[in-house]
Amino acid sequence: MRHGKKFNHLGRTAPHRKAMLSNMACSLIEHKRINTTVAKAKALRVYVEPLLTKAKEDTTHNRRTVFSYLQSKEAVTELFRTIAPKIAERNGGYTRIIKTGFRLGDSADMAMIELVDFNDIYNPNAEEKKATRRSRRGGAKKAEAAPVEAKEEVKAEEPKAEAAEEKTEE
Repeated sequence: MRHGKKFNHLGRTAPHRKAMLSNMACSLIEHKRINTTVAKAKALRVYVEPLLTKAKEDTTHNRRTVFSYLQSKEAVTELFRTIAPKIAERNGGYTRIIKTGFRLGDSADMAMIELVDFNDIYNPNAEEKKATRRSRRGGAKKAEAAPVEAKEEVKAEEPKAEAAEEKTEE
């Protein structure tokens, strides 16, 4: 009996499930988002979020622990070099699952799982959006721009005048 056991076995044996989740986690770390079924995405979220938490502290022990789950040196390197600095201030919730509809062949419920900090479009707290502020008061800037250019021309002429005075003194 499986009373109180909420772990989704995904219809696979334990070694097959472990290998599948490891491969999916490596793909998620490498590509920053993958498309899969909703059930696999939810199982992957439970699998990969503790690894992301371990990656926030770059120690040999944490690298070896993460490697025991992923079995890929490239994925571990990517995780500790590029992903960990971006998620350093986040306290959890490193992944996002977005449902994308149904698969054509068998009508399986599909989803996209992605790393939250690597999606610039869907991320509501992006700093780049704050930099693109625009205002409609453009007339005042044009009036200020003309005197600035005139001052630059005067400054350019002053060194020529000083050079001419030095020649006359010689």
